Amino acid sequence: MAYETEDHETQYCFPAINSSCIKTKRSRHEYNIMYVFFSLLSVWTVFLNLLVIISISHFKKLHTPTNMLIFSLAVTDLLVGLIIMPLEAIRLIETCWYFKDTICRLFLFIVGLLLNTSLSNLVLIAVDRYVAVCHPLLYPQKITTTRTIIIICASWFYSSAYNISVIITTSQSKYTCYGECTVIIVFAWTVIDLFLFFLLPCSLIITLYLRIFYVAHQQVKVINSLMRSGKHLTEGSVRRKSESKAALTLGIIVTVYLFCWIPYYILTLTPNTRLTSVIAYFMLWMVYINSALNPLIYAIFYPWFRTSVKHILNLSKIFKPA
Repeated sequence: MAYETEDHETQYCFPAINSSCIKTKRSRHEYNIMYVFFSLLSVWTVFLNLLVIISISHFKKLHTPTNMLIFSLAVTDLLVGLIIMPLEAIRLIETCWYFKDTICRLFLFIVGLLLNTSLSNLVLIAVDRYVAVCHPLLYPQKITTTRTIIIICASWFYSSAYNISVIITTSQSKYTCYGECTVIIVFAWTVIDLFLFFLLPCSLIITLYLRIFYVAHQQVKVINSLMRSGKHLTEGSVRRKSESKAALTLGIIVTVYLFCWIPYYILTLTPNTRLTSVIAYFMLWMVYINSALNPLIYAIFYPWFRTSVKHILNLSKIFKPA
């Protein structure tokens, strides 16, 4: 590690190689704080998303189309905490890439895959909520658990094929020095990525949720008026009110996601921007931290998640058939 020395000698990532990158000097205290912080963040992200995954996969009552989408989102968030956060933290703290070039390519592929899949999951969640709230009679027929799983697998395949294409076309990029893991993406891919994985999906998500909130607001007004008049609520009315509440919760997830993503995309479009700057790394980690925020939103707004977590942590109950 590049601890700061009294003689302030220049330290290199690979001293035996002439083209090695220069390491950023840090004090031992700074190293310890950064490693502890990022380690705790990674563990916290994995733990929370693992609870979501176990909850949905273990309890059959939670095997619904919407929860399948939440399950897929939790898987991507867990992998972000398990793979991306530790490697990205090492690269940030050490300012060196100590692994092979193949691992670098694989790492960049995984980063692109998980981030693109996360946004794809949010688009599918928005479509699911739109049909549930705006077309409740068609929802049980059109949106089934089996169809949802097939669509989720297709989105993972699509994201994989896209990122493989990006990595292959940039495989001949040369590094400025030995010991860094960056990729120079051609302008054409930057424009494609901007439209396919930011402008188009975000516009679709915002449009759908504006429509959802309008329809949900009208439905809740009707239901509340029926309650005030003392009329008996039908099962369909209660379900529509529940669907509206679910749409609001998932809308918060989408809002937090966009809040974390928009600054980073604006930054990537700024000329002469390098991810070695403090601001750029802060924006990048805002995207990663989003993976730790989603389970907290579930815990705050979803009673089923809090209940299932209690059963999971209480091992004497989780294995009971009931």
